[in-house]
Amino acid sequence: MKAILAAAALLSPAATQASPCTTRVCNFDTLAPYFARVAQARPARGVPPVHILQIGDSHTAGDVTTAAWRDLLQARYGNGGRGVLPPGRPYAGYLTKGVTASMSPDWLVGATFGPGSVEWRPLLGLASFSLSTNAPGAEMALAADTPDMAFDRFVLCAGAGMFARSVTVRTADGDRQLDLNSAVAEPRCTTLKYAVPQMKAEVIADHGPVTLTSWGTFRDNGGVALSNVGIIGSQLQHFATTDDDVLAVEFKAYAPDLIVLAFGTNEGFGPRLDTGAYEAVLRGQIARLRALAPGVPLLLLGPPDALSRTPELRGDAPACPGTGTPPLFVPLALAQVRAVQRRVAGEMNIAWWDWQAAMGGPCSAARWAAAGLMRADKVHLLASGGAIVAARLQADLDRAMAEMH
Repeated sequence: MKAILAAAALLSPAATQASPCTTRVCNFDTLAPYFARVAQARPARGVPPVHILQIGDSHTAGDVTTAAWRDLLQARYGNGGRGVLPPGRPYAGYLTKGVTASMSPDWLVGATFGPGSVEWRPLLGLASFSLSTNAPGAEMALAADTPDMAFDRFVLCAGAGMFARSVTVRTADGDRQLDLNSAVAEPRCTTLKYAVPQMKAEVIADHGPVTLTSWGTFRDNGGVALSNVGIIGSQLQHFATTDDDVLAVEFKAYAPDLIVLAFGTNEGFGPRLDTGAYEAVLRGQIARLRALAPGVPLLLLGPPDALSRTPELRGDAPACPGTGTPPLFVPLALAQVRAVQRRVAGEMNIAWWDWQAAMGGPCSAARWAAAGLMRADKVHLLASGGAIVAARLQADLDRAMAEMH
């Protein structure tokens, strides 16, 4: 099925037009459908929010830049909710800004990457995690931290099948039972709507096997919702192992207006990069997303500036001036990842944003760390740095939107 979807997408007009990427902002004209939605965004009762869905690695999972971007957009256009999240608490240290996730110890975590990644994979979708249980009464909950994160739409995505049973979704509005038993094994997303905003949703496994792939909270009062889903340490090739059928059902249920793809740092910090293999994965995933979410604009974020002292990562990369001995440098493979992304974005006519250039170019991570905007690892942003990056990204989007009108 993946091969058929990718082939069909590669033949589409959007995939065959070419526009070389030579600046930090590339092909933002392809975001016109998203800009049209944003132009109409405002608080309005009963209207679904504009939905941005960002998929990526630790920069996305940590919700530093995405949280700042979410705050900026919701302050401007209105709060549309927290958006899509992995179900439960899939790993230690999991962060959920704006909401709090909890769960009983009866759930088994499956993942595309990391400790939950095994040869036999359960259903895996947008969140790149799934949580399964056989224990009756196993529960998890998602609670709004403040009233502005209360929700009137709750979406739960799970696996249905012959051996699946049911879950109960409990809110202050009462209990609703979702039957997951089916003669055919299939992913299924259920949307529950509430007349009054809810502060908490509990999901309880009634009996028998249950597998959950994602959940999300929204407020249908216009505005914007920005979802961040990712795994620390992951690469785009790991997202490629998610299930097409699950993704298709989740895209339909969550209806994103913009998909942001934010991988590349971990590819660039690997011991060796096969640029040909990486390019094939990148092209394949762009084509796949176009086929599974037809008509939804894609924005590819180049990896941020990041530095290392590890000799094995240097190659012929130049040293960053004034960074000591041995000097810091941008890993050679990270520069190669960025170059591949830039070329593929041009050839496949996809929007691309040069995150490194927005920070000030190569070696800027040293200055950001010294200024307290970045962690000492010179890879990950602090909240203060995330706010600056989000503001610069949005400023570039605003300019492109203004030029189109």
